[in-house]
Amino acid sequence: MSGERVREPLAEGWSTRFEQAEPVRGFRWDKGARGFAGWYYAATAADLIGFESWLERDRLILLDREPDVVGVASQPFWLHWHDGQRPRRHAPDYFVRLADGRARVVDVRAGDQIDEASAEAFAATERACRAVGWEFVRVGVPDPVLMANVRWLVRYRRARSARRPDVVDGLLELFPSQAR
Repeated sequence: MSGERVREPLAEGWSTRFEQAEPVRGFRWDKGARGFAGWYYAATAADLIGFESWLERDRLILLDREPDVVGVASQPFWLHWHDGQRPRRHAPDYFVRLADGRARVVDVRAGDQIDEASAEAFAATERACRAVGWEFVRVGVPDPVLMANVRWLVRYRRARSARRPDVVDGLLELFPSQAR
């Protein structure tokens, strides 16, 4: 992968608001398919964001509760490169905009599910992100106890929950150290 070939096309998209991008490919809902695609309502974006597996959905839920995350988009762009033998491409799982304006690209894959092609795609994505000053992270399976609790709490991130100040005040009173 040539440095000049990577920087020039990425520089062209510098001002693109990737956190508002539509997915570059569709989500598949085929009966009997290996993955489980769907849409998650993210309070951060006040919109539906796609996912292709339970693991991606769980990571999306965790992103939605991070206070410094202000925008998220799924499969926001294609990254093209040549591996020395053939052209390759990869659509990262998520683009995340942080409150301070920084960008983070997130790929979701369990550590024991990373084959050689995936490892190469993640490495190419990391190099491309570094070239334009973005962060790149590959995340795996979150702690199951944390996820069980967060999945239960996620329903209270919706606007309809904000209409219950008595409930909010009671929870803040019970858990003051976690309030913010």
